[in-house]
Amino acid sequence: RRKLRADVAAAFPNLSAEQLTEFIPNKEELNVIKIYSHKGEAITVYMNNRNPILFEIEKALYPTVYTLWLYPDLLPAFSTWPPVLQKLAGGADLMLPGVVVPSSGFPQVERGTLCAVTLLGNRAPVAVAVATMATSEMLAAGMKGKGFAVLHTYLDHLWEYGDKSYPPALAPLVTDSAEKESAEEEEETEGNQPVSSFSTDPLQHVDVGDLSLKERDTCAIAMGKEELHENRAAETAEDANTEVQQEAEDSRTPQEQMDALFNQCFFHALKCKVKKSDLPLLTSTFLRSHMFSCCPAGQQLDIKKSSYKKFSKFLQCMQQQKILQVKELSKGVESIVEVDWKHPGIRAFVVPEGFSSASAAQDSKSEDREHVYHAPEIIPLYGVSAKMVPLFQESGHKKGSILSSSEVRNIIINYVKTNELVDETNKNFVKVNAILCDCLLDKSEQDEISNLKWDDLLSRCLERLQPLHQVTFFGQEPVVRKGNIEPIDITVAQRSSNKKVTMIKNLELYGLDPQCVANVLQQKVQASATITPVPGTKDRVQVQIQGNQVHHLAKMLLEEYQLPRKYIQGLEKAPKLGRKK
Repeated sequence: RRKLRADVAAAFPNLSAEQLTEFIPNKEELNVIKIYSHKGEAITVYMNNRNPILFEIEKALYPTVYTLWLYPDLLPAFSTWPPVLQKLAGGADLMLPGVVVPSSGFPQVERGTLCAVTLLGNRAPVAVAVATMATSEMLAAGMKGKGFAVLHTYLDHLWEYGDKSYPPALAPLVTDSAEKESAEEEEETEGNQPVSSFSTDPLQHVDVGDLSLKERDTCAIAMGKEELHENRAAETAEDANTEVQQEAEDSRTPQEQMDALFNQCFFHALKCKVKKSDLPLLTSTFLRSHMFSCCPAGQQLDIKKSSYKKFSKFLQCMQQQKILQVKELSKGVESIVEVDWKHPGIRAFVVPEGFSSASAAQDSKSEDREHVYHAPEIIPLYGVSAKMVPLFQESGHKKGSILSSSEVRNIIINYVKTNELVDETNKNFVKVNAILCDCLLDKSEQDEISNLKWDDLLSRCLERLQPLHQVTFFGQEPVVRKGNIEPIDITVAQRSSNKKVTMIKNLELYGLDPQCVANVLQQKVQASATITPVPGTKDRVQVQIQGNQVHHLAKMLLEEYQLPRKYIQGLEKAPKLGRKK
């Protein structure tokens, strides 16, 4: 508790000693819980009086909206229009066209500064965000582009951990002309009701069309007494705000758009694709294997169309910002040797919508955050086929029923005993009745075979059932798939000049990221590794690495990843160890 109080005092020097004692009390119960974001980041949450008061990401403390409602002046605040709240709660960042410019001017902040977001007319914050540019840069950019990376909002899952109270109505310290006009319009609309510029409950100003069912029900109650023209006014304001943002994006030149795309893919790759263990990393590999994969669908990175013209100049610019360090480890070949994972640009970057959260969760920025791989649990299952229904219907099963091998065995044993089919002279044999004959014997065998051994009976039964398998990945629900699971297939091919390459397929079926496996292999054997499409498939890829690396692969898959040998095919192709003659 003392350490937490010291950390809070360091993070928020505006808090007085009295406020600090009130915020982190000596005797009241303080609970700590760990939750995971949609991106898979581990977040530590501090709870007091059943409300989350702080959350911690990568050893950095952030206040929740519950805390900011008690201490509204804790962070520099920027205002936005009420309809924008819905977008922020849905996961969007705050664009500069949506920020209201007060007559008194913006608070002076630097890039990476933690800020609060309020709604026009109310000082109670509704979001916690990190500034993506300094105040001077915002104004220099003509209030265009992304201004704040949003970390937490009123109405999000973290807010739901508390008592789900609404933001209090706090009058603005400085009432500018825009706020006065807003207040006058509000008074005209609702009569002479004494409110600041909007109701205590921001939900009344949010279009409920895109909210979840739970939130929609809450909105329906809150808006029950609202007039139709008020809803239309909110929708009109939201549409206008969206159009302003769209125009801001479209007003950029093609060169500026390509620069922005390179910046986005650069930070995305560093945050989600590159790990500390990957360094040193060839700059060409970083561009081809990491940045290209972060490019949104329908867009293409082209350095020639940017203002940098050369990728080396782009990296030089990033190096000047102290984000990374590039060195020429060998003549003419540059490599990234160091990355500042705590740089505000990387920490503030939010993965764009449309990219898989699962892949973002798998990737991490440093070795100590790297996810430990757990081999999936694979169980063979069997489905009752139409031909086998007569044999299983006595036990209450029908076509499509899914059974394990032990369940099949018990059903067959019970069926044989119930129908008294055990051979009296030799109990190792089972007499074949009409149903067993139709289900288990081929036409050519039906006149010749009258008895079957127990093992033969059970194996024939399993062979005639539909093969299925159940895969359970660590921390996930079991998934049942048709057929037998394909093994990880390792092949060695010979290329020109008698050079060999090792290819590995089906890694995805076992929860392994081919790109991660390629990166680890490349580091272990110091050979070039690439990802190529599997011939004849649309969305399957394989890892291709120079040389015969089956021995290293076997050690990695069997010892490090703890995969059973029966699910790996091609281990016998490892080079024979011995002296060369």
